[in-house]
Amino acid sequence: MLSVGIDIGGTKVAAGVVDESGQIVRRIQRLTPSRSPEAVEDAIVESVRELARNLPICAVGIGAAGWIDTEQALVRFSPHLAWRNEPLRDRLSERITVPVLVDNDANAAAWAEFRFGAGQGSRVMVCLTLGTGIGGALVINGRMFRGRYGMAGEFGHMTVVPDGHWCPCGNRGCWEQYASGNSLVRDARALLAEGAPGAQDLLGYVADRNPGNLIGPDVTRAAVDGDRLAIELIADIGIWLGRGMANLAAALDPDLFVIGGGVSAAGDLLLEPARTVYARTLTGRGFRPMADIQKAHFGNDAGLIGAADLARHSINEPPGMARGFWPRRRTAVRKPRRTLRQSLSETLAGPVVRDK
Repeated sequence: MLSVGIDIGGTKVAAGVVDESGQIVRRIQRLTPSRSPEAVEDAIVESVRELARNLPICAVGIGAAGWIDTEQALVRFSPHLAWRNEPLRDRLSERITVPVLVDNDANAAAWAEFRFGAGQGSRVMVCLTLGTGIGGALVINGRMFRGRYGMAGEFGHMTVVPDGHWCPCGNRGCWEQYASGNSLVRDARALLAEGAPGAQDLLGYVADRNPGNLIGPDVTRAAVDGDRLAIELIADIGIWLGRGMANLAAALDPDLFVIGGGVSAAGDLLLEPARTVYARTLTGRGFRPMADIQKAHFGNDAGLIGAADLARHSINEPPGMARGFWPRRRTAVRKPRRTLRQSLSETLAGPVVRDK
């Protein structure tokens, strides 16, 4: 069965048709002219309309940044879109004829890794996405763990430095202020402004050699090329990453951490310092197995793939809960019951999107 996955960004909607093995068989991207719910909903509906042409789509899954109430399918708050209590699923269901699922984008990305990527076979997987902030998600015994109110996994807002750097969430010293793409850019710009040793070499990777133009991929690219200052900056992120993971291990006891997001492009330049600090600071380190720490398999497609797969399996489950999978290295997707196929036959035979 084919499903559509959609990843809502701040300025665009990325969408694709995903099969049962996690392969994207058709894709599209649309810019959103504004961040209003209406504009984003129109972009989603038009994307689904185009993708579903001549294909038997069974469900649509949507990943959005922010706090998502999966039981009521409300976007409680989305920082990229400035939405509050937006009934996205219900509004889309008025225009889309197949089931619609809405979830947090970090959950969707984690699910893609668990089902098809680096997380296959894990029993307790923590997925961390190092981008603008730190996105987090948790898969336990084959099920997404969302917490009572759908807000589990906000690991980036653990306090690691009391009275530390200010965070847009309103607190100070949050983990994402020390181990994210934004913190990498902040620290790199500060060193360039100070004229730190090696600053001129790093400036060669920056547009117009202007420190104010520096972005995270500039530092990552420089580090991969061997720039010493960039390597130190990435290693510092890795140190903070390792400290935070040790804290998470004390609370969650995972067998695997999967690290994704833009900063993860640095590979072992990021992960080796993280592994070293994690091993040194892990509670009970002499008496327990240590979780594996791996780079995510999927890049920017993770949210799209995971949202599609969550939606496909939500057909057989109560609202807000995707089917559980006992972790095996090659987990087969359970075929839908015959009764389900019969109940969907009329829907799949007709148009996926209703005209206004």
